[in-house]
Amino acid sequence: MVIVFVIDSFLEETNGTTITAVRTRNKLIELGHEVRVVTVGPKDLDRKDIYTVPERYIPIVTHYSRKQNHPFAKPVKSTLEKAFEGADVVHFFVPFKMSKVGLKIAKKMNIPVTSAYHAQPGNITYGGMNLGKYGRPLEILIYKWNKRFYKKTDNIHCPSKYIADEAVRFGVNSRMHVISNGVSKSFVPMEVKRDDDKINILMIGRFAQEKRQDLIVNAVYHSKYRDKIQIYFAGKGPQLEKIKRLGRKLPNEPIIGFYTEKELVELINKMDLYIHAADLETEGIAALEAIACGIVPIISDNKYSATNQFAIDDRSLFKAGKPKDLAKKIDYFIEHPEEKEELSKKYLELIKLYDLDYVGKRLEDMFIQAIREHQLLELEGPQKKYKKQFKPNYF
Repeated sequence: MVIVFVIDSFLEETNGTTITAVRTRNKLIELGHEVRVVTVGPKDLDRKDIYTVPERYIPIVTHYSRKQNHPFAKPVKSTLEKAFEGADVVHFFVPFKMSKVGLKIAKKMNIPVTSAYHAQPGNITYGGMNLGKYGRPLEILIYKWNKRFYKKTDNIHCPSKYIADEAVRFGVNSRMHVISNGVSKSFVPMEVKRDDDKINILMIGRFAQEKRQDLIVNAVYHSKYRDKIQIYFAGKGPQLEKIKRLGRKLPNEPIIGFYTEKELVELINKMDLYIHAADLETEGIAALEAIACGIVPIISDNKYSATNQFAIDDRSLFKAGKPKDLAKKIDYFIEHPEEKEELSKKYLELIKLYDLDYVGKRLEDMFIQAIREHQLLELEGPQKKYKKQFKPNYF
C-alpha cells in the first residue's frame, strides 16, 4: 500500500504522538508499504517521502504551542495534493487545520481516509494554557469541536479504550480500533553497570504541567528514604526551570536530561522504580518502555489517564495528586524487594501484548478495512445511507 501520514509535528521527536508516528512509519515500511508524511518543516528538506509545509501562526495559541514543541501546520493545498497522488489511504493523526483541509482534498481525490485520536484536549488546556483542572469545561468544548472532524472518518485508531470511550461519550459515531502505540524492540532488560548506591527512580515525559513531575519531587521529599533516593527526569519542555527549583529542596537534586533511544534504554535499566504521575494520558507509552525493561511502575490512578490500565494490582497505583500516598508506595517497594522482583516478572509477561510487530499488523488491517469499505461504497453508488447506521465498534 501507499499510505500517507498527515501530522503537524513529525521531524522533532519531543512528544508521544510524534514518536509513535515515527515508529509506526518505520514498522509499516518494514512490512513492505510506502509511507509518505506531510508535516511542518523547512521548504528545502531533502528526505525521501517527506512533504513539508510552513508553520501556521495562531495569535496567542502559537505562543503556548511552541513552548510544548508542537507547531501547528499551515495547510498548502498543492503539497497535500502532491503527497496524496497515487495513495491507497490517508491517515490523519490530529484534528487540526491541515488535517481538516487534507480530509477534504482526500475525499475530492476519492482516496480512503482514517484518523487517530492522539490529541487529548487536556494537553491544550491543562499544560498549554496552564488552566490545570479548571480547564475541564473548555476541554469538553474542544472534544465537541473535534467531533466535527472525527465523524467524517469511519475508522479511528485509539491508543487505549479510555480515549475511545471519551470519543464515543462526546458523540463520535465511528469504528474505534483500540490499538496500543506499541513498544520498540530496543526496550529490553539488560545488564548495565551502576556506579552508585542510590535508589534510582525515573519518569519519562515532557516537562509540562499535566505530567506532574512536581508531584514526584514532593513524594520523595516525604519518603523515609529521601536521603538515598535519586530522581531522574527524561524529557524537555516549558516546566524545566520550575522542576529544577523544586528539586533543590531534596538531598539529591533530580538529574535531568533528554536522551536518545539507545541512551534511554540504558538509563531505564539502571532504575529501581518507574513513576508515571501524569494527570492526563491517551496511553502513556513511556510507562510501557520502562515495563518492557523489567522495571516495576507506580502509576497515578487519575480517571483522565489511560496509563493506569497497565497496573497489575494496587501496589502499582497511587492516589492521583497525592504525594504522600506515592511516597508510601515508593517506601513499600524499597522495603519489599522480593515482591518487586516477582512483579517485574509479571510485567515482562504483560508487555508481550504491546509488541510493535503486532501493532503494525493491526494498523495494516485497519487501513485495509478502510480501503475495502471505500470500494464497497463505490460499487453501491448512491446507496450510501448505511454509513449513517454505524454504531461505535471496538476492534
